[in-house]
Amino acid sequence: MASNEKKLNGTVIVTYRCNARCSMCNRYKAPSKPEEEISIETIKKLPKMYFTNITGGEPFIRTDLPDIVRELYKLSDRIVISTNGFFTDRIVALAKEFPRIGIRISIEGLEQTNNEIRGLENGYQRGYQTLKTLREMGMKDVGFGMTVQDRNAPDLVPLYDISDEMGMEFATASLHNSFYFVEAKNIIHDRPMVAENFEQLINKLLQSKSPKKWFRAYFNHGLINYIYGQPRLLPCDMSFDTFFIDPYGDVMPCNGTKDKEVMGNLNSQTWDELWNSPEAEKVRTKVRHCDRQCWMIGSVSPAMHKYIWKPGWWVVKHKVKGLFTGHPYSMYENKICCDYRDGKVTKEYLDTCSTCDLKAVVNNGLSEASKAQLIGKTGEEIVDNDIKEQMQTTDK
Repeated sequence: MASNEKKLNGTVIVTYRCNARCSMCNRYKAPSKPEEEISIETIKKLPKMYFTNITGGEPFIRTDLPDIVRELYKLSDRIVISTNGFFTDRIVALAKEFPRIGIRISIEGLEQTNNEIRGLENGYQRGYQTLKTLREMGMKDVGFGMTVQDRNAPDLVPLYDISDEMGMEFATASLHNSFYFVEAKNIIHDRPMVAENFEQLINKLLQSKSPKKWFRAYFNHGLINYIYGQPRLLPCDMSFDTFFIDPYGDVMPCNGTKDKEVMGNLNSQTWDELWNSPEAEKVRTKVRHCDRQCWMIGSVSPAMHKYIWKPGWWVVKHKVKGLFTGHPYSMYENKICCDYRDGKVTKEYLDTCSTCDLKAVVNNGLSEASKAQLIGKTGEEIVDNDIKEQMQTTDK
């Protein structure tokens, strides 16, 4: 596969350490050990990619992130880093060195809502100011990322308006449960209210002049479908042309599975050995029978490119509708929204369609050494000390 290898779509989870305390994600309680985190040597073994997302935890906790980006740029056409925007100086310094890089800062709503959900003191202002600085530097590929839930759905359109005024990207997600988020209890309670806010956003996106935003409208339409627990609108091809690699070098299909599914380990294998191994084939079989119906940009974006006629037809239909009405999209185009409104299905039934499992024991995907450091210490303490040490070193 090496010589004529097709380019893949990859996500590199460089660390599980995180300084935020998000209400919908418990990863901050289960950090990786810095010594075990993916090395530059392992990163050099990754395949050619047309797109790479660098994520965590909080990627900028790694002081060698510029080295990682340098290597990934040799392998990848486009790189986007997902961050909470806390380490402004590091983000700005990296952006100066790599002006073509993409930066997505997670902001969960307007100031008060964001700070409540993310548990980062002054998090909104820090994130917002970082983005503003990047825009003033002339960076093009910057924007917000928002995980929509009951608490912040009313802020969805106002936050989009802010990003639009600043000429920035606006990425959305909704609640998920998986080993990656160390969470099984996430669920949307008031689905119609959340869907209505998505409907408003979809109509704004469809009315814009940007084809990219029209396709983003389709993605958000898929999020309504997802929060109602319905089958995915597009096939999932994770582990076929898309992969995730975790801080321990384990290659996985995605970050949406209940437990960690491992195709192989890049620390000890070559990419070709791993990608074509019997273990990788077993994981692909599981993916083909997966019932989680995730709708995250990591799996949906490649599917939208691959099956472009589906979102394409949806866009054409709604753009034509838009010629005759200012409100071309309605959430009630989804049969399930009508069924729920008309009392044909109950909230209890829709809850059973979600991945929420109040009795689940969540696998956190940590190595034995990372688990061992949590004996007698919390993840928060470990990461706080870690950052304090880093700051003291920098100050010297």
